Amino acid sequence: MDNESASRVRHVACIGAGVIGGGWAAHFLARGYRVTAWDPAPDAAEKLRRLVDAAWPALTELGLAKHASRDNLTVADTLGEAVAEAEFVQESAPEDLALKQDLLAKIDAATPAGVVISSSTSGYPMTDMQTRCANPGRLVVGHPFNPPYLIPLVEVVGGESSEQWAVDFAAEFFEVAGKHVIKMDSEVPGFIANRLQEAIWREALHMVDNGEATVEQIDASITEGPGLRWPLLGPCLTFHLAGGEGGMAHMLDHFGPSLKSPWTRLEAPELTSELRDRMVDGCEEAAGGRSIPELVADRDKAVIAVMRAVNEVREAR
Repeated sequence: MDNESASRVRHVACIGAGVIGGGWAAHFLARGYRVTAWDPAPDAAEKLRRLVDAAWPALTELGLAKHASRDNLTVADTLGEAVAEAEFVQESAPEDLALKQDLLAKIDAATPAGVVISSSTSGYPMTDMQTRCANPGRLVVGHPFNPPYLIPLVEVVGGESSEQWAVDFAAEFFEVAGKHVIKMDSEVPGFIANRLQEAIWREALHMVDNGEATVEQIDASITEGPGLRWPLLGPCLTFHLAGGEGGMAHMLDHFGPSLKSPWTRLEAPELTSELRDRMVDGCEEAAGGRSIPELVADRDKAVIAVMRAVNEVREAR
């Protein structure tokens, strides 16, 4: 199968319709695809349609494709029905390796030959997930960032048994579907973005656990600090500028010794019931009475504003 055929995909199957799978469904619908979804939960269809409805205002604000419509969504009764006419499959089941292995094998058995199957896994290597598949060559990781209907990033990588054409096809398809694709050179547990996010998350847990900072202080330290620089430059170019006219070379020569300073603890703390409760209570306090749907709406508006501002700077170069 050649890369050009990626632009001809019109029908996507979304297997798993939770937060991630539902976000994928909303994104594909907004890009004009027909979507068939399946999830074993008895109330999956109702929850999925609510999620799509909640995402639609943000997607409308960003701009819908010519044939975009929520009416293009079908919720199938069976896995086989969901993938029977699929031209691309996106799996978004819970993060359980045995479950993933079994489900991907079933998807592989039911999906028409030559159709690429992509997994939204947050951290499992495809090498570990494709072990039970009869046709492992067509399986790849297509790791999104939440919410998939809004955040452009998708990290694509194959496993040891994946074939290069499938990796290339998935990368091309996601680009056609409006995503920013990082085609990774090799498998890394947690991929790229999650590894970076996890490092910050673990340090945040340590600070709360040790009484060094509150949830609200930690979030403000990012939203009012480095987070404002990262949308355009990222952490590496940000430090490049920290070196002044000497750039990264001067930055490393000047600040290199601080890498030995005890500024971070990458091992996660023990998630005790006390730490869990402090994190939950801290988030409730930081939310200030806003419900989850209200927070989602606020987040989406902010992300759209940032994306537009950054795109204006990029287009003016």
